[in-house]
Amino acid sequence: MDILILSCGTGGGHNSAGHAVQEEMTRRGHNTTFLNPYDLHSKKLASRIDNTYISIAQAAPKLFGAIYTAGDLYRRLPCHSPVYWLNGGIAEEMAAYLEAHHFDAIFASHYFPTLILTKLRNQGVKVPKTIQIATDYTCSPFFEEAECDAYVISSPVLADEFVGRGVPADKIYPFGIPVRQEFQVPVPKEEAKRQLGLDPEKRYLLVAGGSIGAGAVEKTLTLLSEIIQEKPDLQVIAICGSNEKLYIKLKKLFGSSVKLVSYTDQMGLLLHACDLYLTKPGGLSTSEAAVAGVPLALLPPIPGCESRNLRFFTQYGMGKEVDVSRSGLREILALMDDPEACQKMVRQQKKWIQPNAAASVCDLAESDR
Repeated sequence: MDILILSCGTGGGHNSAGHAVQEEMTRRGHNTTFLNPYDLHSKKLASRIDNTYISIAQAAPKLFGAIYTAGDLYRRLPCHSPVYWLNGGIAEEMAAYLEAHHFDAIFASHYFPTLILTKLRNQGVKVPKTIQIATDYTCSPFFEEAECDAYVISSPVLADEFVGRGVPADKIYPFGIPVRQEFQVPVPKEEAKRQLGLDPEKRYLLVAGGSIGAGAVEKTLTLLSEIIQEKPDLQVIAICGSNEKLYIKLKKLFGSSVKLVSYTDQMGLLLHACDLYLTKPGGLSTSEAAVAGVPLALLPPIPGCESRNLRFFTQYGMGKEVDVSRSGLREILALMDDPEACQKMVRQQKKWIQPNAAASVCDLAESDR
């Protein structure tokens, strides 16, 4: 099969889910193409869309939350959203691309690209079998506007929410959020530490603000750097993702007291090596941790989808919400000294999160459904 995977860089989770599907389809012998559809118009447009999203999420999370709330209200109106019309603006470029390249199926790990395909469908253009993948534990605003052959959602318990928003029940497949093999394949903690060159005698606390380095990372590390002085066996590893400014700032603040990582392609190993993971509740960040079976502490969310992710993970005992204060972080660190609590959390993750979502999604593409 010839497979097209559409995504965009508004947060790294969408690309991560898309690459998880690409990895599995390639393993099965299919030809895959990964595309940011805005590149069809210009690299400048694709970069502008991605950077605008990231800048707002990093610098003005309250504004981001307000935009999300406005979208939630707008979706109640009986008309197409501005998001549909804006994405429809490059429908001609997408039509030309599909005319020039043969694809048997299309995956989309963000609904923006699917809205482009929806515009084409509404114009009578024949579009290959299209599978939309939700990458959060909620039905995001305007997700339901995307007209697809199948909708892969993050959990069976959320099916009613998606149906209530207008997604056809007979097209919903609650397979979970696809994650790459590096999170699915168990690696013993000692082996993960060896491969990463970490001290086998130390315990590791992994801190991250998602792929874009957003959230309360700086404040968290400032407080943690004081608290862990009482715990000589504990080392903090902080991941800054694509946020270079944050990396430089934290390097000046903490020097070698915190092990800093910018972009990394070893996230799976880092999760397997750590004893506790503190991260903002992105859909992929939480899913990857749960599939890897890592005790999870959730930093304050960027308002919107992440608020729903936080609620989902705490409701089912798969993660613990973090109060970013000295007392709150001391309480979280106490988890590392409570094996029973950690094991219970991991058991809940295994109960509610489906590790083989990528395989299930690919099975769907190969089937006649």
